[in-house]
Amino acid sequence: MTGKKLKNILALAGVCFFMSWAVPVTAEAAQVAVETSSAMYAKINAPEAEVKTTVNGGGKTLTWVKKGETYEVLEPEKNGWIKIQTSWGAGYVRSNRTTLFEKTRQKVDENVRLRRQVVDYALQFVGNPYVYGGTDPNTGADCSGFTRYVLGKSAGVSLSHNSTAQSREGIQVSREELQPGDLVFYGGAGYINHVGIYMGDNKIVHASTERTGIKISDLTYRKPVKYVNVLGN
Repeated sequence: MTGKKLKNILALAGVCFFMSWAVPVTAEAAQVAVETSSAMYAKINAPEAEVKTTVNGGGKTLTWVKKGETYEVLEPEKNGWIKIQTSWGAGYVRSNRTTLFEKTRQKVDENVRLRRQVVDYALQFVGNPYVYGGTDPNTGADCSGFTRYVLGKSAGVSLSHNSTAQSREGIQVSREELQPGDLVFYGGAGYINHVGIYMGDNKIVHASTERTGIKISDLTYRKPVKYVNVLGN
């Protein structure tokens, strides 16, 4: 290769031509953060029961509930009444018309769910070909075509088909702030020529080279030069 030709190749920002020597490995996507708690529920054991707006049977009738229906208990039993949450609002029902039980309740961190969704979506293309200029990892994509497709399909994020441009289309974060679904950029002094998606556990998934295709590599298989959050959370 002539020196002139090599210089022209290096000038093409966003081209993913560096060889990746990392051995392919398997990795799991980010784990969903789940907050677990318990709550009391009331199952109606009478044919039907009246739900009142105030305790001790006062106030108006909010609604009627039927046998077998289950409602979350908002307040413990008091003077023979418990407060439950219905689709008509919160109200009071006689405790002797119900059977109380405890149930585990889980709250999933939606931000982590989205990030896991991005990573899971990207991983399905591992083993598919790298194609210079390609934008669909089903048939072949280059590095920025891969990230553009994955973020667009899995999270509705619109990105340019160019790694240099993508590096400016989100919020730059530090290595300590890096989360699954963020973009990791590689290059040299003053230029960027490769991008991958951070998976967590110091791994990225990326459209690497024509020889290796779409694969998983160590985060530091090359020295990262920039980390960018394009998910906005």
